[in-house]
Amino acid sequence: MEDATLLAALLDLAENAGIEVRREALGGEGGGLCLLRGRRILFVDAAAVLTDQIARTAEALADLREIESSYLLPQVRECLEKYRPGS
Repeated sequence: MEDATLLAALLDLAENAGIEVRREALGGEGGGLCLLRGRRILFVDAAAVLTDQIARTAEALADLREIESSYLLPQVRECLEKYRPGS
């Protein structure tokens, strides 16, 4: 799976879990999941290289219970497992 396709799948997964996704230029070193005024927001650093965007997104989503019951493409599941705490 191409990196751009993998990132798109991860972002779709986040949105399907009720997480707002925002792409912001954060200097290439930012991004992640936060809680803001009761809403979960995933910031994707548009200034970061694609592989870093994937890594930060996967780290943010890897331990969410909401995605455990979702169907995941094998490549997406593998990516999330790579970034799951304790893996």
